[in-house]
Amino acid sequence: MVRGLLNKLVSRSLSVAGKWQHHQLRRLNIHEYQGAELMSKHGINVPRGVAVSSVEEASKAIKDVFPNEKELVVKSQILAGGRGLGTFKNGLKGGVHIVKTEQVEDIAGKMLGQILVTKQTGPQGKIVSKVYLCEKLSLVNEMYFAITLDRKTAGPIIISCSKGGTSIEDLAEKYPDMIAKVPIDVFEGITDDDAAKVVDGLAPKVADRNKSIEQVKNLYKLFVDRDCTLLEINPIAETADNQLVAADAKLNFDDNAAYRQKDIFTLRDTTQEDPREVAAAKADLNYIGLDGEIGCMVNGAGLAMATMDIIKLHGGTPANFLDVGGNASEGQVVEAFKILTADDKVKAILVNIFGGIMKCDVIASGIVNAAKQVALKVPVVVRLEGTNVDQGKRILKESGMTLITAEDLDDAAQKAVKAAYK
Repeated sequence: MVRGLLNKLVSRSLSVAGKWQHHQLRRLNIHEYQGAELMSKHGINVPRGVAVSSVEEASKAIKDVFPNEKELVVKSQILAGGRGLGTFKNGLKGGVHIVKTEQVEDIAGKMLGQILVTKQTGPQGKIVSKVYLCEKLSLVNEMYFAITLDRKTAGPIIISCSKGGTSIEDLAEKYPDMIAKVPIDVFEGITDDDAAKVVDGLAPKVADRNKSIEQVKNLYKLFVDRDCTLLEINPIAETADNQLVAADAKLNFDDNAAYRQKDIFTLRDTTQEDPREVAAAKADLNYIGLDGEIGCMVNGAGLAMATMDIIKLHGGTPANFLDVGGNASEGQVVEAFKILTADDKVKAILVNIFGGIMKCDVIASGIVNAAKQVALKVPVVVRLEGTNVDQGKRILKESGMTLITAEDLDDAAQKAVKAAYK
């Protein structure tokens, strides 16, 4: 994933910039092999490749798809970047290997079913369920290409660089003048002049200029037609036969467009996602797992941010961002508690609800019912304010539950920190 990359490239203007902003956005991320197939359907040059999930499938692919290839590229498929420099927990170094055809089965066998740890997965790593076998191209030049969304111009922006295949963050920091940024008028669409500026930023050495411009226009059309929030190719490369080829494929999609991109959203691989976030999404809750010890259940993103900030102010660390929204049902509140209590790191739970559309009595009933279904083993601090607050407090009081009540946010945060770290 491009965590922090585009923040450095386009400063604060990008809507996907930075790690925190990345996490707040709900968007579909698909595997490289899926992205390459989608690009190919949109007229973009990609290496010939096939994804396999077993050694037997790899053997068959070699015979059927690559009968005359002497070498192949074997790429582990996980939803995280840094695969090439990653390490498998079984000791295999690197999630991407260029090997002789007769070695493919052995390497694939060492990757499949194993945990790959990269700088973006965290120490827990991610399991490799598929590997992508690709033809080895004769590349003469590697460059960088991306399309994302720009807050400043309120539209797409295309980023290109004459060097790629490596850490674009470091390159952008050391040589910012090498990064070309071309904003696109979302109403007019990409023009030949826009595409030419992008190609100039790539500075291809051998690829045909007019064909390269067409490739850029095809990439932009894919970005718009498929409701992408990010399309990144690192590297986009030139081959010895003068072709511009997408030698990598990273695509994210706007979850709000799921209703019109149904074929894309069937590609979602929930095995690569945080199971708590998957459970939350099914209950229509907004959940982001963090590294702290105080579970937070709030209504509204702004209140969530304020709650996490004040927990930090008083010396604690939030374990999550869980927003039940403005119109959650009692059942959703129960599901929220199930998700919070499933986290072994949580030492206390802070419920901070400001009732507007969301009514305090609904939250209170949900808390009581959750307690009946889930064995609450950690202290629960509750601060309710707003619509039906008196009914909510009465429900909690009459439940017989052992709760820590608070009158305001500051009081609630102090009590949550004290309960978690006593």
